Amino acid sequence: MKDALVSSAISHWAPRFVSNGVLLADFEEVTAALERWEDWCAAWSKRAAMHEALGRSALKEKYNLTAGEHLVRAAMYYHFAKFVFVQDVKQMKAAHMKAVETYSAALAFMRPPGERIEIPFEGKTLKGILRKPSSGGKPPVVVMAPGLDSTKEELHAYEEPFLARGMAVLAIDGPGQGEAEYDIPICGDYERAGTAAVDWIETRADLDPNRVAVWGVSLGGYYAPRAAAYEKRFKACIALSGPFDWAEIWDGVPELTRATFTARSHSKNETEAKRVAATLTLREAAKNITCPLFVVAGRQDRLVPAAHAERLARSVSGPVELLMVEDGGHNANNRPYRYRSRSADWLAGQLGLPKI
Repeated sequence: MKDALVSSAISHWAPRFVSNGVLLADFEEVTAALERWEDWCAAWSKRAAMHEALGRSALKEKYNLTAGEHLVRAAMYYHFAKFVFVQDVKQMKAAHMKAVETYSAALAFMRPPGERIEIPFEGKTLKGILRKPSSGGKPPVVVMAPGLDSTKEELHAYEEPFLARGMAVLAIDGPGQGEAEYDIPICGDYERAGTAAVDWIETRADLDPNRVAVWGVSLGGYYAPRAAAYEKRFKACIALSGPFDWAEIWDGVPELTRATFTARSHSKNETEAKRVAATLTLREAAKNITCPLFVVAGRQDRLVPAAHAERLARSVSGPVELLMVEDGGHNANNRPYRYRSRSADWLAGQLGLPKI
């Protein structure tokens, strides 16, 4: 019999895994054999290693495109090995570093390729991945903010529609996220990270600093509008399934989610973490959002109630479009075809790109 944490992970995250790069057969096989949460990270890391080996073998034979495909998949599996495995930091970090390693190894072979970059941030450094469309020139840029338990590597599938429409994507690990989670805690004022990202974009001669947007998923769906409220260089914003006020839903989120927030906010316990959660709110910030905003939510979301998206849409001062996926769960991961292309079309229009 599966323990409660394994059952919770499977029931909440299956659509997310599959829509973001995990093969359905692998998901079913790995989770079917799991009974104890303590075995989660090792089981997914083992399956990730199989895909990594395929990638390394293809690389030796100079089938670079194939190698890149296998290595990206391996990175997704290593990521999902660690994504909420905060009870064993040593094991979690080992899987995380493998996700970073395999994704980095794939960058040169992606189409279009990617580049690891570093963004100065208050005496420290935020890591990011920049990918530019094959069309060349000085493209507009979408700064992409992961959620509580996602990282820049997991955003790979989300990037594709933007790249295909002529936008560069800059996926970052902000405070409390990915490579930053170990020494920079989660912050409610994510505009600090947003400003650092735009400052960095302005140093690049191959990007258009006058056409920069921000996108975020899950808790990143809070971070993106929060950044847009105070960093006025963002010309548009997309918020996907983010909370309007994180503390309001704290008591109802899964145990694994609360434990992950506690760890990544560097809190001593859940009581302290809930106090930090109260700083993640758009109550005062939303009215300051004047750039065009596209809000996406799933009506059947069990983590962040759809009412939070509706509240955000009502509270902003600029133009807003709300796309409610009526049969969608969290991030509408079970219905990605309902919004991923459409939101990319919307953003292309906001940044002055032609319809294609």
